[in-house]
Amino acid sequence: MNIYYDFHIHSCLSPCGDDDNTPNNIVNMALIKGLNAIALSDHNTGKNCPATIAAGKKNGLVVLPAMELTTSEDIHVLCLFEKYEQLAALEEYIAPRRLRIKNREEIFGRQLIMNEFDELIGREEDLLIVSSGVSVEDAAALVESFGGLAVAAHIDKQSNGLIGVLGAFDYHLGFRLVESRTGSGVKLPRLVDSDAHRLWEISEAENVLDVETLSAHGVFAALKKLSETEV
Repeated sequence: MNIYYDFHIHSCLSPCGDDDNTPNNIVNMALIKGLNAIALSDHNTGKNCPATIAAGKKNGLVVLPAMELTTSEDIHVLCLFEKYEQLAALEEYIAPRRLRIKNREEIFGRQLIMNEFDELIGREEDLLIVSSGVSVEDAAALVESFGGLAVAAHIDKQSNGLIGVLGAFDYHLGFRLVESRTGSGVKLPRLVDSDAHRLWEISEAENVLDVETLSAHGVFAALKKLSETEV
C-alpha cells in the first residue's frame, strides 16, 4: 500500500519554528495536504512528540517520534523511531552533551512545549539549535543503538548538510538513508521531506512510501526495509 509522507516537520518547540506549529495544527495541515504519515522532528528534542502522536491518533494520522540531531560538526541528522520511549532515551543521552546556552526568545524565538490540546505546558529554557557532543562519525550507530534510523538530513543544503560541511559524502559514516530532493549523486535510498518550519511548508501528497500496514510499526518497518535497499 502506497502512502504519502513527510518525515521532517518542526513544531513550535524549535525556536526557528512558527508558534502556529502546534501539535493539532500540524496534524490537521498534514491531513489537509493529503498525507498519511508524518514525523515530528524538532532540534535536539522530542518533547512535543507525545502531544503530536496523540493528536494524530485522534484524527487517523500516523505520527512517528523523531528528532533532528545536531552533531559536534553542526551536521543535521534526522533520527526516526517507532516508539517515543526510544526517542526519549536518546534525548536523555544527548541532553547533557548539548552546548549549554540559555535561549533568548527575542533573538532566537520561543521554545514552546504543548499538550495534545495545544495548551502550553512549559518552555525549553536552553537553546535547542546548538551542537551536541555527538560526532557525525558516531551518530548513525548511536541512533541505531537506541532502536532508531539515522538519516543524513538535507544533504543538498550548504548549511548543516553532510556534503556541505564535509565537502563530500562519506559512506563509512554508516548512514543507510539520506534526505535529499536531488539525490546529490549519493548511492543510497532517499527520502524527500519538507523540513517545514511553517504550516504551509508541509509537503503536498507527492512523496510515496510502500507500507504493509498504516501504523507506526508498519511505517517504521517500511523505512527499515527501504534503508536496506541497494541503489
